[in-house]
Amino acid sequence: MKKQVFISGPILGMENNQDYYRNTITDISQKLGFEVIDPWKREKYLYKGKEECWWNTYEKYDFVQRDLNDADRCDIMVVYLPKLSAGACMEMFYAKRKGKTVIVVSDMDCLSPWIKVHCDVIIKSFDMLEETLSKFK
Repeated sequence: MKKQVFISGPILGMENNQDYYRNTITDISQKLGFEVIDPWKREKYLYKGKEECWWNTYEKYDFVQRDLNDADRCDIMVVYLPKLSAGACMEMFYAKRKGKTVIVVSDMDCLSPWIKVHCDVIIKSFDMLEETLSKFK
């Protein structure tokens, strides 16, 4: 059975910029023989409205639980953090506490100790992702 990579990253404020990082992580992961779990494929339809705080009218538990279920199924979580994201940080915390391998891709200079403690590797760019992921095959 192939190992599975879960893609995590910020969505709020970046709704129209998901393809770049998700496609990059997917392409590298698949090239190495991993299966990809990308919750954006399921959730992107929810982010199309213009209503601010639309999630206040949506069943929040189900929304979060689907992502946690995805995290339970993965072997490795790749977390893209060009900026802080509550959802990505919570997914990372959860995955690490469940014993998953967590790789953070971030060029931020001053990452929180919470992020550093809840990941296995921090890389500055996607240029290093293939080499890093290959170590966890």
